[in-house]
Amino acid sequence: MYIRKTNQIKFSDDFFLPFGGTLNKNNRWVILADLIPWSDFEDAYAKNFKPSNKGEEALSVRVALGTLILQTKMKLVDAEVPLQVMENPYLQYFLGYDSFEDDKPPFDSSLITHFRKRFKPDILMEINNIIAMKELETIADKNKEDDSDNNNGSGPTQPPNEDVQISFDDIPKRGKLILDATCAPSDIRFPTDLRLLNEAREKLEEMIDVLHAPDISVLPKPRTYRNRARKDYLSLEKQRKKRSKAIRKAIRKQLGYVKRDLEYVRSYLEDPTRAELLTKRQSDQLGTIEKLYGQQQYMYDERTHSVEERIVSISQPYIRPIVRGKAGSDVEFGCKVMTSVVDGYTFVEKLDFDTFNEGILLQEAVEQYRRRFGCYPEAVLADSIFRNRKNLAWLKLRGIRISGPRLGRKPKVVSPEVKKIQKADNGERNAVEGSYGVGKRKYGLGLIKTKLEDTTKSVIILQFLVMNLDRRLRSLLSQFWIRFICDIKAKNLVAANSL
Repeated sequence: MYIRKTNQIKFSDDFFLPFGGTLNKNNRWVILADLIPWSDFEDAYAKNFKPSNKGEEALSVRVALGTLILQTKMKLVDAEVPLQVMENPYLQYFLGYDSFEDDKPPFDSSLITHFRKRFKPDILMEINNIIAMKELETIADKNKEDDSDNNNGSGPTQPPNEDVQISFDDIPKRGKLILDATCAPSDIRFPTDLRLLNEAREKLEEMIDVLHAPDISVLPKPRTYRNRARKDYLSLEKQRKKRSKAIRKAIRKQLGYVKRDLEYVRSYLEDPTRAELLTKRQSDQLGTIEKLYGQQQYMYDERTHSVEERIVSISQPYIRPIVRGKAGSDVEFGCKVMTSVVDGYTFVEKLDFDTFNEGILLQEAVEQYRRRFGCYPEAVLADSIFRNRKNLAWLKLRGIRISGPRLGRKPKVVSPEVKKIQKADNGERNAVEGSYGVGKRKYGLGLIKTKLEDTTKSVIILQFLVMNLDRRLRSLLSQFWIRFICDIKAKNLVAANSL
């Protein structure tokens, strides 16, 4: 059951330390705790629990979300998180505890998996938007005041719809929208057809052992030729240079082994009672292996290396190959993420394991910008995939500039003003590339280690969420030091004048 916490600690002075003293108000975890509106997310979190007065009391939303935030920020494995919390009073304050206790971990590490499942990707995306907008609310409020002044007190301009025709010239335009996409690769072994078929064969052999267990003393186990199949696989896998004919021959053999094992498993499953012998994971993997065999047989027959919804991992069948064309890795295997950056804060526009063309999402991103800030951006900074004719005409109708050269033949002479604008756009567009670099080096975006589809998306959004929190933290700390230095200079000036 879940009980709302109405009296959670809100001030660092109220946090009890058994060895005396108080927490430092300028500590990063104390400041971060004040930045996050914990109560705004409690309704969405409480929906994970059935309304009941029975059962063990669930941990609060501050403990659950705070644990995921500190794990992402500190790049800790699940087993290390409760130990770090037990040893650090600032982390316990961040999670909402009212006193420091170091006699035992506050929760078991296995609960972190449940925390990730409770915060669905859409909930975390909304939380990220709220946290990023907190810093930008003053700009949005100022924009609304300017809009009301421009409209002579008639209020802000309403979005156009099919019934009311409003000129796009009347809609204010402020700020810049930066768009780009990247791939968050998952932690899987590089897939090859031969390795996938060998893994499928091994899993099928384990299923045959389980399904045949009731008849082991009555009937002989069907021959699977597992030793021969393993030898055929290793004979090619150990070669440093593999010829195409040898690879094709090895694939043909493994296809035969997998086909034979699948027929055995299907014959066993004709008895409904046998299906109960398999675990849920084995049942799910059986469906994946059947689809994998069909894809591999099709590619072998057609002599091709591409197929729709190609499976590259049996344990994570939702992962797809994402063709990026980057230096060092033409293809990545993970989730494709499209983000927008506004004044240094990152918003997740779309993430999906199936590859998509981010160019067709520009118009939705611009409209989303308007819903957030009440105005259109002055300019959209994006790469060439976004500059198609449809998008250019749509932006031109609304008076929005897009970075980059015009379509068609390059002009022989480019004016200095245009060169200056293009150089400035390229410099500002580095913000989104920088966010990907920081996310992959500092927060773990370069290698996602979760295994479930929803939790993988949640972890990706969490990394951008923590990135925005860190930016807000740096902004507050910089303001603090600026005020501190100004106070020192003022005191020195007063002392100098008194002399």
